[in-house]
Amino acid sequence: MEEQASSSSSSSTGASSSQLQPSLDDCLKLLRGERDEQRLAGLLLVTKFCSKDDHTAIRKVYDSLGSQFLHRLLRTGIGKGSDVGSDNRDAYLQLSITVLAAFCRVPQIAASEEMINKIPLILETISKEAGSPIIEDCYEYLFLVSTASEEGVQTLYKSGGLNVLASQMMILPDGSHMIELALRLVQIIVIKLPSENVYSEHPTDLSMVVCAVAKQFAVLQNALKFEALLLLSTILSNRYSAPVYDALRLMENDVWSTNLRIGIVAILQNRVAPSHKLHALVLAECVISIVGERWLIGEMNLTGSQVSLPADRCILLILESSRVEIAVLLNDLAYLKYEASNASSNRENILVKQRNLGVAFSLVEKIIKLISSFGGEESTANAIISESTFTKIISGLNETIGVVLDYIRDAKEHGQMKGDDLLAAVRVIGSYLAEAPDACKDKVIELLGCMLSIEGEDELSPFYSICFLLPMLCQITLKTGGCKILASSGAFREVVGYLIALIDQNNFTSEDNGSIFLACDTILNLLLKQEQIKFPSDDPSFIRLSVALSRWAEGMDDASIIMMASSICSLILDLTSEEALLNHPDFTSGDIGNLSKLIRRSFVMCGQDLISDDAKAEVDLFQIITSGLNVNKSNLGHQVGLYFGSKSCLFKDSTKMSVHHHSIYFYRLWCCYGGSPLSTITIHNPGADFHRGAQVHVNPMWNPGTRVHLGPLVTLCTIAYQVLGSNPSGHIVF
Repeated sequence: MEEQASSSSSSSTGASSSQLQPSLDDCLKLLRGERDEQRLAGLLLVTKFCSKDDHTAIRKVYDSLGSQFLHRLLRTGIGKGSDVGSDNRDAYLQLSITVLAAFCRVPQIAASEEMINKIPLILETISKEAGSPIIEDCYEYLFLVSTASEEGVQTLYKSGGLNVLASQMMILPDGSHMIELALRLVQIIVIKLPSENVYSEHPTDLSMVVCAVAKQFAVLQNALKFEALLLLSTILSNRYSAPVYDALRLMENDVWSTNLRIGIVAILQNRVAPSHKLHALVLAECVISIVGERWLIGEMNLTGSQVSLPADRCILLILESSRVEIAVLLNDLAYLKYEASNASSNRENILVKQRNLGVAFSLVEKIIKLISSFGGEESTANAIISESTFTKIISGLNETIGVVLDYIRDAKEHGQMKGDDLLAAVRVIGSYLAEAPDACKDKVIELLGCMLSIEGEDELSPFYSICFLLPMLCQITLKTGGCKILASSGAFREVVGYLIALIDQNNFTSEDNGSIFLACDTILNLLLKQEQIKFPSDDPSFIRLSVALSRWAEGMDDASIIMMASSICSLILDLTSEEALLNHPDFTSGDIGNLSKLIRRSFVMCGQDLISDDAKAEVDLFQIITSGLNVNKSNLGHQVGLYFGSKSCLFKDSTKMSVHHHSIYFYRLWCCYGGSPLSTITIHNPGADFHRGAQVHVNPMWNPGTRVHLGPLVTLCTIAYQVLGSNPSGHIVF
């Protein structure tokens, strides 16, 4: 009986307790109450038994409460309202934000205007309440509202959200849910909003984000590390990221770049998805663009960590990963372009692979640049990296350049000479061969003409491929063997055509000037070795070049330009003949005058000591000019010897002079250096008839009435007027 009584009593107590426990409907009644106290009580009850994942219940609570009371509660908690007593502001703030974050778990509520309009208040709370327990709910609220609608992320941005996030991310706990949400909020901003606005308006904020996320990328060893990697590569690889680069360069320390090196090495040396390795390579390429190639070698130990990796681990991993990417991507591209059944349907896939290939090529070029900065001395390199590492790098580069050359050969066999991937391949080949001109020599000789003929997608004729190979061409033409390669393959014509095209642009940049001088050096090397190689002396491309060079130097005061142009022109004149010049369709009588003026200016510069003492190159060029013209500079004022092919003559301070062919061009030079006007000039052209009765203009230095005997009338009529003076003091009748 006692047991039954006890059981009955227990059952009665449980039923009574069940009846006393409030239900959701009881909470909803309180929320609909007229007094704020009732609504507060209803909210407190809701937070205790309403699950965040129960969207139906959350929707009922939201509809019952309405938006006005929660808004007033939030403002009071922040300190901007007076509708509710202010003694418990912290409690009101925590309650309002917790409920708001819960409401926004329903996408329709998160996208509502009421929730979007509260974003500025939430951002203000984050700024004022750093370290408060409610901050996590603030970040969750912002994330839910921003992902629910376009208006949400736009309001976040316009309300200064990026500035708030940037200022707070560095102080958030490593690996916390808050840092994860902050990271995702920045990702939403940079992906969904116009990049040209975000990057130009907030470069400093984005640089602060990079620093904060770089720390997480280095220290974390969970899935959030990959999210940090994605955000970093997204920010830094954007086409509008230049202002962010500048802001990062102004940072007082480079801890951020060290953190990125640590994170990238961790990704590349572990077994991760190929996409993650690719993002790591993209990020590495961006960092090097900001801080330089020396970043590839450096410390990799976190503050307080006992683990330390070798300084050369980064460069070896990046080189090896890039080499693997290049080999795989080139193989895939060759298949898609030449073997796949429908190449047109693979267009998008090809573009993606070409873009990824560009990243790998760029990294290889940066490694080549770093190695070349050692000056080719292993002792210098060994002071920075070990000898074994240096050997590994050179071996890897040789192998990769060989693979790229094979890709060029494959394109040649399929008749493909156009494509940005091919142009990028030529660029990386040119970068390496400029430092190691003898590498892969047989393949280079075989494919040189092909490489010089490659065009980019937007090019109408080869231009950049020649530009990329110029440093290598300049190197190999220092030796006779290299000149023979250029002459026998006809590749010299591509270089001449490139130089003419560059000069004709007529709006040079400093980079263009560098390319012009490289091309000039290459051609100069070739012309100086004309006697040792089989060289087409009558090639019309050189006549076009002489015209372009004389026009290029016209109006220039730079001694290096004048001397370079003059030296090449003098060697070209030594190759060709008057007849070839005059018969060329692109050569006019005015061009003869330009050529003579050019060479005269080079003589004047040397004669008047206008070349600086340290400009040894210009002095060397003058020696080439005088050699081409066979001039005895020591007695230049009284005796000028001119040499043109197999024809020679001597100008002397005397009453008679015999001149063969186009030596008359340079009579004016002789006069400028002190030669007395000649009383009689006989222009002798064997086998030609003499003409009389023509009137011609002569140099004003000549006395009126000077008698001239000449060969073909066309010689003097075409040349003498332009060269010997267009404003004469007399004329001759003969």
